[in-house]
Amino acid sequence: MQHINFYRQRVAINVLAKDIANAREIYDAAEGHAVIGVLSAQFATPEDGIHDVQRWMDAIPSISVGLGAGDPAQFYKAAMIAARVHPAHVNQTFTGCGFAAGALAATGGITTRINALVSPTGVPGEVIVSTGVSSSQGSPARVSCDAAVRMMVDMGAHAAKFFPMGGEKSLPELKALTEAAVNNGMTLIEPTGGIDLDNFGIILQTCLETGIAQAMPHVYSSIIDPDTGNTRPEDVAKLLSIIKSLV
Repeated sequence: MQHINFYRQRVAINVLAKDIANAREIYDAAEGHAVIGVLSAQFATPEDGIHDVQRWMDAIPSISVGLGAGDPAQFYKAAMIAARVHPAHVNQTFTGCGFAAGALAATGGITTRINALVSPTGVPGEVIVSTGVSSSQGSPARVSCDAAVRMMVDMGAHAAKFFPMGGEKSLPELKALTEAAVNNGMTLIEPTGGIDLDNFGIILQTCLETGIAQAMPHVYSSIIDPDTGNTRPEDVAKLLSIIKSLV
């Protein structure tokens, strides 16, 4: 059974890996407080993904089935893969999280954590929930953070995923969403997009100061070596050091 190993029960990081060997390096560099993302976008069918994700799960204790840059078209594949193999975590659109929750419940995947992706509006206290295949192509649906979190809870999601962060400029919006999560009994927040070694600390601190039980920032391209495609273990170790300084 896979699970997320939060540092002091509060913080883990979600990172990508080029291959299983790289995943092992960065998982060890994070002292186990990392979830390794495997993107659904790289698979033609759910069946292809099921086989490969299982291979990663056999080697790494904590795997996250991802979409790939928040691509709503991947929601079905991600849900179907997760429902078959029961990873530690699965990423979802806001409109797809209920589908994933149902698929996981039907197959006994009750320990897999599910997030629901919402996007910034530029106004703290409001988010865009139209992040699905069709809804993302229409008029943006802007709702209060309170309403968004309540709907996530109704649909069976465990976490609010805030994408894209856009660095520090989105901190007031991230804080408002995280406060709404706290107020409505949601225990996990997942900021992602535009996070690097320079702003990771202030983003994580913003989450933790709200009293949220757990936070899992996603740190992707900024710590990937452009020449090798590997996520740098030394950068993951630096992220862990920042986590330890704040928790």
